[in-house]
Amino acid sequence: MSITLRKIIFWPHLVSGIIAGIVIGIMSLTGVAIAFEPQILAWADSDARRVQVPSPDAPRLTVDELVARVRAERPKAQPSGVTVYPEPDSVVLVLTGRSEGVYVNPYTGEVREQGAQGWRSFFHVMEEWHRWLGAHGDNRPVGKAITGVSNAAFLFLAISGLYLWWPRKWTLRAMRPTLWFRRGLKGKARDFNWHNTIGFWSLPVLIVLTTSGMVISYKWASDLVFKLTGNQPPAAQGPAAAPPVKVPTPPEGAKPIGLEPLFAEARKQVPAWETITVRLGGGARPNAPQGQQAQGPQAQAPGPQTQGPQGPRPGNGPGANEPRGGGPQALTFAIREQGGWPLFASAQVSFDPFTGNVLRTETFADYNLGRKVRTWMRFLHTGEALGWMGQLLAAIASLGGVVLVWTGFALSWRRFFPRRRPANAPAEPEAAPAEPETAL
Repeated sequence: MSITLRKIIFWPHLVSGIIAGIVIGIMSLTGVAIAFEPQILAWADSDARRVQVPSPDAPRLTVDELVARVRAERPKAQPSGVTVYPEPDSVVLVLTGRSEGVYVNPYTGEVREQGAQGWRSFFHVMEEWHRWLGAHGDNRPVGKAITGVSNAAFLFLAISGLYLWWPRKWTLRAMRPTLWFRRGLKGKARDFNWHNTIGFWSLPVLIVLTTSGMVISYKWASDLVFKLTGNQPPAAQGPAAAPPVKVPTPPEGAKPIGLEPLFAEARKQVPAWETITVRLGGGARPNAPQGQQAQGPQAQAPGPQTQGPQGPRPGNGPGANEPRGGGPQALTFAIREQGGWPLFASAQVSFDPFTGNVLRTETFADYNLGRKVRTWMRFLHTGEALGWMGQLLAAIASLGGVVLVWTGFALSWRRFFPRRRPANAPAEPEAAPAEPETAL
């Protein structure tokens, strides 16, 4: 039996699909489930986010007063960030953890829980399975390793599948069975047709999802992005953050001026602002892309910049006057602009917490090329980089991944466990080209 290149590629394709298929199917299915998480939560949480405006000129409580109300009513919930919205009837979101928060009425100070708890619980479970296969605690690194390897296998399956799909003859008769769905097919012929057709049309998006998943999952892949663009890779995984902002030494006995005047200055920086977020404690800036947990199609790492009823999904950011590294820290505000481009971009404005002076302003245009590409890949992975249309394409491709797993397993089963036909049964006519090496 002669060994051809097609057979050499086919067998690793088949074996990889069998070994990683179940995990790929789980990541693909959960990717579909969380594709429109921001929009669904915004819809389900819309009532909880709205307040009654007492009068057109009604005074609002200061941001500092709102944070104080949260501290008073939730003593165990340490406020970690604040997000404000421009609509007069919108609540103020006070973050109390990495993804938790409460809503505060800016006119009365009423503290209320976030709504849509059922949806939030659902998305939380889907994300846990998507990233860690539902593992918790010390088992999460194992789950992350499995999903990371399975994502890499999916990338190999996509690339090798293109070679196996490639027709020997570029004629309509030869290509038709693998370019569109055919009616009346059953069994192996149907699975062959679906596997090749869905694989072909999903291929571009699947390659983007899995390649970006590799960059998000592995530091060496993330570093490669920076090296290929001629930039120095950052020490930590993910897009490089700008160096810390040095705050001038304040006079003896000086106290921070509070959040309210800083929010007022932040509004002036971007008049057409959509949201303004500031972190009150922790490490990186409020909207610095994280890129650390996503593995498969539609992995939804808690992406900063993702707005909705839950507000930005925060990273960590230094708070005002927190002694870290021996001195006061600047407060960095992430300001989203209405109609800005890229859709995930925001201006990062750092303020002196004692004077309110702007110490540094950084926009997406200020990033080096490596950081821009790495950030794009983070949001292309979820489709959010292109808005709802990108999310829809990612969801459809992820759903296609589920079908590819199903048809791949079915074709493999028929290959290894063929059904024997009774001796007196008539042979069935071929419904699709007999190309056993072109499908899983």
